[in-house]
Amino acid sequence: MAKVRNNIFVRGLSGSVGDQFVVKQSRDGKTIISNSPTFNQNRTFSAAQLDQQDKFRDAVAYARSAQLLPIYAERSKDAQRSSYNLAIADFFHAPEVREVDASGWTLQAGQVIRVRVLDDVQVSQVTLMIHDGMGEVFEQGNATMADGGWWVYATTAAAEDGAKLKVTARDLPGNVVVLDWEG
Repeated sequence: MAKVRNNIFVRGLSGSVGDQFVVKQSRDGKTIISNSPTFNQNRTFSAAQLDQQDKFRDAVAYARSAQLLPIYAERSKDAQRSSYNLAIADFFHAPEVREVDASGWTLQAGQVIRVRVLDDVQVSQVTLMIHDGMGEVFEQGNATMADGGWWVYATTAAAEDGAKLKVTARDLPGNVVVLDWEG
């Protein structure tokens, strides 16, 4: 693939030239020349490829409406991608639970548990469930967003020794990640 900078012959040129090569413009104004793609008309797709194609169709459907959200429009100004492309990329990336800080929690009510959750665009919800591991739930609820990717949850009930946390994080496209934590 050739990249052409400031050449008056190809400036602004785009399209294909026969079956030989394709000329296109990048968002930053560069002209890119590459070989024309070739496809076997009789190709068959594996189950994994068909599954990925279905996921991509879902991503496109999400991106068509989500590209209008202010968060994607704002982020696309700094990136070399459109808000539509950012929304597609976000669809394929689930949030990450990076850290659980339960150092201020001694199983009593009114104490704070902090969870650090990051996403490539925005985390939309973090919930915590405190349980005993055998099915008894002591409490559950939504955490509130704080600075630096931290989410804060204030306990409302006392828990018993051996209590465990289940952290669930969700992003704008609806990707969900669950982390079971024992302190």
